[in-house]
Amino acid sequence: MPLTIIGEKVGPYEVITYLVACLETGEALLIDPGGAAPDLLDRLKKEGWHLKFIVNTHGHADHTAGNNHWAAAMGAPIVMHRLDWEFFRTPEMQAMAQAEGFPPLSRMDLVVEDGQHLALGRWEARVIHTPGHSPGSICLYFPGHLFTGDTLFVGAAGRTDLPGASLDTLLHSLEHQIMPLPDDTRIWPGHDYGDTPTSTLGEEKENNPFLTDFF
Repeated sequence: MPLTIIGEKVGPYEVITYLVACLETGEALLIDPGGAAPDLLDRLKKEGWHLKFIVNTHGHADHTAGNNHWAAAMGAPIVMHRLDWEFFRTPEMQAMAQAEGFPPLSRMDLVVEDGQHLALGRWEARVIHTPGHSPGSICLYFPGHLFTGDTLFVGAAGRTDLPGASLDTLLHSLEHQIMPLPDDTRIWPGHDYGDTPTSTLGEEKENNPFLTDFF
């Protein structure tokens, strides 16, 4: 049975929060809760799915603002790479989140590293560490699907002018961690910045300047 993937734009920066479910077992995970995401919560409850994980692709506050809301409502653990947990818990980054009107990062329940797997029913998601936009940015790879957060967009890539970011590091992540994946992998980015909300990695290799101009 295929994965069910539902996205909802949430918060002032319109983060795309994804609900991913294995229909065979009813297990689900949430990616980048930018806020309450009422449509996703309604769907989760209507289908009777069990929320197993809340996954942050990185620690920027627009992607983590709904962490505590969802954890309290559903009892699921919050998942993040260790480097972003450490970085975004610093006083400077906490102050930056509050200055933007977001709650600072206050909780993390499960540390993940590159290559770790998260079981979701009959599926497994592989954690791919893709630093560059932030030190602990990750992508989440299911066979045929890649949730890229702010690492890779349709036609673009994540900003590297922010604290903890690096263009050279991002390009290394794209070349060595993302480009080797199958061309028919569908990418699901953290924002709808392109001509279409989603794309395939093959299409991005042909059209995305971050993948065509640097390698």
